[in-house]
Amino acid sequence: MNAVDRIEPDAAVEHVDVLIAGAGISGIGSAYHLQEQCPGKSYLILEMKDTFGGTWETHKYPGVRSDSDLYTFGYRFKPWIGAPIASAEEILKYMGDVIEENGIGEHIRYGHRITGCSFSRETDLWTVEATRLSDGVKRNFTCHFLWMCQGYYDHEKPYIPPEWAEMGLKEFKGDFVHAQLWDPDYDYSGKRVLVIGSGATAATVVPELAQKAAHVTMLQRSPTYFFCSENKNELADRLREIGIDEPTIHRVVRAQIMHDQDLMTRRCIEEPDVVVEELRELVRAFTGKPDFQFEPHFAPKYRPWQQRLAFCPEGDVFRAAVEGKLTVVTDTIDRFTETGVRTASGEEIEADLIIAATGFRLSVMGDIPFAVDGKPVNWHDTVTYRGMMFTGVPNMAWVMGYFRASWTLRVDMMGDFVCGLLNHMDEKHAGRVEVVLRPEDKGMELLPWIEADNFNPGYLMRGLDQMPRRGDKPEWRHNQDYWHEKDEIPNIDLEGPEFLYAGACMDTRRKLNLETAE
Repeated sequence: MNAVDRIEPDAAVEHVDVLIAGAGISGIGSAYHLQEQCPGKSYLILEMKDTFGGTWETHKYPGVRSDSDLYTFGYRFKPWIGAPIASAEEILKYMGDVIEENGIGEHIRYGHRITGCSFSRETDLWTVEATRLSDGVKRNFTCHFLWMCQGYYDHEKPYIPPEWAEMGLKEFKGDFVHAQLWDPDYDYSGKRVLVIGSGATAATVVPELAQKAAHVTMLQRSPTYFFCSENKNELADRLREIGIDEPTIHRVVRAQIMHDQDLMTRRCIEEPDVVVEELRELVRAFTGKPDFQFEPHFAPKYRPWQQRLAFCPEGDVFRAAVEGKLTVVTDTIDRFTETGVRTASGEEIEADLIIAATGFRLSVMGDIPFAVDGKPVNWHDTVTYRGMMFTGVPNMAWVMGYFRASWTLRVDMMGDFVCGLLNHMDEKHAGRVEVVLRPEDKGMELLPWIEADNFNPGYLMRGLDQMPRRGDKPEWRHNQDYWHEKDEIPNIDLEGPEFLYAGACMDTRRKLNLETAE
């Protein structure tokens, strides 16, 4: 399905019940749940890009693929049929099918950059200001509920260490690009390529580059853990072989994978040394080298899953190293030179192309200015309710997914929560809901968004002062633990003291407005 430019009538203000920010994996999934569970509510999706896809439209570097299996990264309502690890192209096709099959496309306004969001408790309305990028026209939208699905990083400005400028980056005479800004028409055949970084992006791009480049060097400050596996799911293949229908296969395989991931997560905490040896044994098996040397380049100093465990289908990164197509250097940069990089230990790495795989720049709520009753919102002054809602900010939810489990698992679960909340508001004839600290939370210590020893990727650690804070109680934190939340979130008591309802019924207000107009 291709995105179609939509030129909207020049109305002063366009009103809907729910406005969704972003037409990526979160926004499209949320729209589906809204249609299914709140069929009477009107909605729009505002998307900055000219098409859907979010992350999968932004990243175009060689080999870009999921690092979560599609049986759990895919939506629960749309069976995935194919290999567990999928290319960006395959994921975009899957999302396009969801949009087309469910009539979501007519609700999307492409090419609209949100420039401001303000809420009034007097009217119980959000006013969302946007610029239509095709012609610069300013548009205003109002809604009762704002569903932020724009993700967590800046899609236009990736993270490049600022100190690189003082380290002579401009002296490099070859080509330089951040992986996030890769031009798919660029020909790297026969070039010496230096990839700086060692996370999920580097793990994806390196083996693909190695197929055509003269040689690839991966320069890393510290190693990453890799999980090597065949790109197939034996249970799914067997169920298909015996004729089980795809919805059942999807449901059963999701359950199996989530069970296995839960077990792996717990084992990484309880017996990390055993898990490390198992990960190494997989490397030995896929490379055919029982004496594969892990020190120093494949021996991280942290336990597995403190940072993302990078998936390595067929052991491709390690096979590239064994075949001599990839050299790994564990060091820091002293400075850039005309021909490449000199490391702190004095090694000269020559390159025709340098690719920065240095990660994201955190973008909280899309860096959009927010205000409530005319007062600017500083997100760090708010306290998060389960990583979904925030004190002092009514009628809004933010989709922040998982990093140890598939992001989309939380999209589906939050779809249930938000739709249940909207329906509950209607039942109560309430026009406003916000989360508040309870009497028993008085004096609760407020802490950074997440514990550094729980999950500590660079982009998050660099931006913790921008993130909402957490409390020391389960309700006031996003614990990144799907296996607890899958039981907790569906059983949230919407009449609990942390929910404050107020305002006139939406339907009543709508009726009064109609009567006034008449």
